[in-house]
Amino acid sequence: MQIARTNIEGLAVNPLPDGSRVIVDPKNEKVFALNATAGAAWDACSDPTTLSKVAEDMRRSLNPGITEELAEQAILRLQEQNLVAASGASARTTRREVIATLGAIAVPLVVSLTMADQRAYAQSAQSGDARQRPEAHISKPSTQQF
Repeated sequence: MQIARTNIEGLAVNPLPDGSRVIVDPKNEKVFALNATAGAAWDACSDPTTLSKVAEDMRRSLNPGITEELAEQAILRLQEQNLVAASGASARTTRREVIATLGAIAVPLVVSLTMADQRAYAQSAQSGDARQRPEAHISKPSTQQF
């Protein structure tokens, strides 16, 4: 299986301390959240590569217990979101087979939201706007004497 990133121009990739990634695609107005497993697969695809090389890179950067089947699942999740393109034969292991071999390794997870959905969520959570937070409306005690 040959693997390469797609549509990488204009993507803003934000690595987080836990190994996860947030990728913003302003052209298509999407935000992708990758857990550490999917993030390691994304990192392994910085240049065109093969599935066995992705698995090897993931073992080195994330966990020595990464199998080629888990790497393939990560690539398939990235491919579903059009973040990578894969060509060639695929073993197409089932999620159940991958989960049976995991142990302490997280199943690859890629979540996407449109930027409009993300903005709506942020507004409903009242993030980033101090005027909407309750503690911003606490008035100082009055100093008037009666």
